[in-house]
Amino acid sequence: MHSQLVLALFLVAGLGGFARSPEAPPQDLPKDPRAIFAVAAPFYDFNDPTLKPWHFKATYQLYDDQGKPTEQGTFEYWWASPKVYRSTWTRPGGSHTDWYTADGKHAYLSTGEGPSFFEYRLRSAFLSPLPEASELDSTSNRLDREEMKLGTAKMPCVMVVPKMPQHGQLQEVPLGLFPTYCFDPNLPALRVSYSFGTVTEGFDAIAKVQGRFLPKSVLFFEGKRLILTAKLESVEGLSPSDPALTPGVQATYPRIEKVQVQPSLAIGFLIKKVQPIYPQDAKDAHVSGKVVLGAIIGRDGRIHELRVIEAPWPSLVASAMWSVSQWTYRPYLLNGEPVEVDTTVNVIYTLGN
Repeated sequence: MHSQLVLALFLVAGLGGFARSPEAPPQDLPKDPRAIFAVAAPFYDFNDPTLKPWHFKATYQLYDDQGKPTEQGTFEYWWASPKVYRSTWTRPGGSHTDWYTADGKHAYLSTGEGPSFFEYRLRSAFLSPLPEASELDSTSNRLDREEMKLGTAKMPCVMVVPKMPQHGQLQEVPLGLFPTYCFDPNLPALRVSYSFGTVTEGFDAIAKVQGRFLPKSVLFFEGKRLILTAKLESVEGLSPSDPALTPGVQATYPRIEKVQVQPSLAIGFLIKKVQPIYPQDAKDAHVSGKVVLGAIIGRDGRIHELRVIEAPWPSLVASAMWSVSQWTYRPYLLNGEPVEVDTTVNVIYTLGN
């Protein structure tokens, strides 16, 4: 599974001062996959109200379809409490900032082209790379555990497999086809994750920040092609009254955060569609049908989140999610104001076409 990705699997000396390298003694991770997530979760809880306010800055490099470097950008995150925090993406083509304030309000400011799907994923890659509790619900998902050798290390990997309504009896699923999380063999630190059947995220040089694990390097691959690399530049303490946490005078406070839109209406706003590739294994099995994805379309018209609702075959999910993640829409306006859209996307696979 994606053996072309070569990552250093050694925990290195951490950032000076505020951040330190993990100090936990080597230990075997639990055999039960749900127990693995339970052990790892506290090390990735960056929203714990007992944490001291902090700010981090990372730089990143984007790559084109041939894997050649294109634009560079910066991602910064300020955190003062579970209610007060800020995220900012900046690159030559545009910038986007979200503020969340103590009174429960959200403000944002965008210029130029918004961040891409994978730029948005930097936030979760650094700060919340593990699945949400709802994604581990045993009524809608099952967890498959398997050992995977990467370099000289054998890592325990857990795949979160949705119980697909149209194929509930499916037993054999190749590791990595659905979201898969591979951990350091001796620590509950995430080292590699896989999604869409093609996308690989690598987490290298793990540091410890206020008792939490934070990678100093994050890499995104699509198959063998490099999509994005990011490097943690600094982590430092933050004053709760830092002016960076206060929305600027040009920031917009949306009257409505999100609306639900029927897929038949949302499709009318689609301006860029990447056609999915029909997986060969589905063709060989004579499988056709509809993949239904839940999608969040941002105010910038880009896909921010995707989740599986229904599918007839695993590889069709991977194909659909990979293509839809690249779609672009005209911003949806409500009373002249762009709003986030919660909708579903239907991707149809028909044999013979």
